[in-house]
Parts: sequence; structure tokens; C-alpha cells
Amino acid sequence: MTAHTRPLAELRRDDAVEFGGKSANLGELLAAGVPVPSGFAIGAAAYREFVRATGLDGTIAAALRRSDDEASKAIGETMRFAPLPEELRAELAGRYSELGEPPVAVRSSALGEDSSDATFAGQQESFLWVRGTEHVCDAVRDCWASLYTPRAIAYRRRLGAPGEAMGVTVQEMVDARVSGVLFTCNPVSGDPSMVAVNASWGLGIAVVGGEATPDDYLVSKVTGEIVRQTVSSKEIEYVPDAAGRGTVRREVPAELRDVPCLEPGQLATLVELGRRVEQHFGSHQDVEWAIDRRGSPLVLQARPVTAMQKTAPKLSRSALSLVMSTFGVPDTE
Repeated sequence: MTAHTRPLAELRRDDAVEFGGKSANLGELLAAGVPVPSGFAIGAAAYREFVRATGLDGTIAAALRRSDDEASKAIGETMRFAPLPEELRAELAGRYSELGEPPVAVRSSALGEDSSDATFAGQQESFLWVRGTEHVCDAVRDCWASLYTPRAIAYRRRLGAPGEAMGVTVQEMVDARVSGVLFTCNPVSGDPSMVAVNASWGLGIAVVGGEATPDDYLVSKVTGEIVRQTVSSKEIEYVPDAAGRGTVRREVPAELRDVPCLEPGQLATLVELGRRVEQHFGSHQDVEWAIDRRGSPLVLQARPVTAMQKTAPKLSRSALSLVMSTFGVPDTE
């Protein structure tokens, strides 16, 4: 089972060229002893094999000569009905079985994503709380199809990036009591002596989707002092569907809406995790995290915060949305 997939724990930075930045970075974090959900990565070769075996090469090439919307519709409709090659399906089933067939997150890991030159984060899709071999295979194919959303096509055209292949990350799902993003510098000023943390109840979908404004913390790396704490009213959260697949949106209990969703000890633990991630990669990091129902903190992914200017960091699209919502800035893109 090594033709197209690898356990995340076996990946390192150099594997990004085949497995994408998200998967490679997770492998690095595991090697550094950072708590990360178990999982496996699917290489770009699997996507190429899928396209070759289903004869989609011509369809994609022809569609991309049309407008972004027309190209996306034509490619998506064809791709979602194309079957995975049997050998690939069997390999994915084997890897999923090795995990114990738990609910998983199936996330795109585009080639060139999370690099220091450009971030493709937020351009492709992720699917949460996926359960069952067939649903995992469908989610993988849907991730590949999201390589051709109108937004992703337009983004690559602007960068002059072909985007001819994609890796996929499959990780055990975290039943998050609290989740969010932290930046190992101040994401507004670029101050490297600060760690900024956004946090909200449940899975991070409500915050990224603009349905909830997270609590905001600014913590000194030097002293551990909480320099600023802004507690927002968090009325909506996403949790696992009781039916076992997917997520559901629900109201946060009234007694939790206006209280901090992180205790001081939890915040200190997250700041220390951020410091470890930053030290391992040697640069400021944008880190997605979750604290599960047992109180265990986990890192879900990390990517570099690259400098556009000396004091203005460049954030991933999802992280930028979080920062803009936190500081009340309208999102016009």
C-alpha cells in the first residue's frame, strides 16, 4: 500500500512536491512531537492516475479554455460521476481500515499550498466528519474536483500556476469542544513578541464562515501575560451530527455564549504549542488547533505567515477571514 498513499508520520518537508504542503507540514509536526490527529496522505500521483484512467485529460483541457464558471461546471459534473480506479479504491480502503475506520476530515493538500511564495489555502474544499470507506472515497474525489472551482481556477490564473494535480490529507476527526487559529506573531502589526489566538466553541466552521465572532487573545511570548482579551458573544457552533456523518449547526447554550471559551491554563498551553511549531519551522506560523472533549489540545495544521512587508504578514484566506471578523473589518473579496 505505498503506490499512492503514505502515513502522515512518514512525511517530511521535501514530500510537499508530491503530497502537498498541508500533508508534509503535518508530518513535520508529528516528527517534532507536536500532538496531531493520526492520518494518511494521498499523493498527486493518485489524482493523475484517476484523470488518466477516466479519460478526463481532454475534458479538463477543453473546459479550461472557457470562462472560469463554465469550466468549473463542466469539469465538476464530469469528475464527480467518474469512478475511482479499483486499485486506488482498494488502497484508500486499506489505509482507512488501518486507522480503525473512524470519522475523518478529508482535506485538499494542493501542490504549492502553504509555501513561502503563495498560499492556496482556502481555495479548495475540505469535508468534515466523513465516515465509511465509500464516503471517504467520494470525499477524496470531491477534493480533486474542488481544484476546479471558479475561485480556484481564477486564483491560479492570476498566479500563472497550472494546478495540474492535488494531494489530499485524511485525518481522524477531532470532536472539538473549542477550536480556532493562533498566529505566532501579531497578525495586524507583525510584532514577533506576541501570539494572537482566536477561539470559539465547537468546530471552526462557524468562524471561518462568518457566522460567529471568536474570542480574541493577545499574549506576550516573553512574559506569558495576556495583553488583551476580547470575549465575544458566540451564539452558533458546529458539532458532529448524531447520525454519525457530517456536522450540524446549533445554538450555543445561553450560559456559554458570553463567557471566555479558553481558561488561562488552556491558553498558556496553546501559546507554548505555537512556540514549538514556530521553533520547528523557523518562521512565524498560522496554526489551526482544537481542544477535544477530554481537554486535549491538538494541532490540525500549520502554515507559514510570510512577510508582504516588514510589519504586515501575509495570511491564508481562512486565517484572514478570522482576523477580519475579529477586528470588525468588512470582507470585500
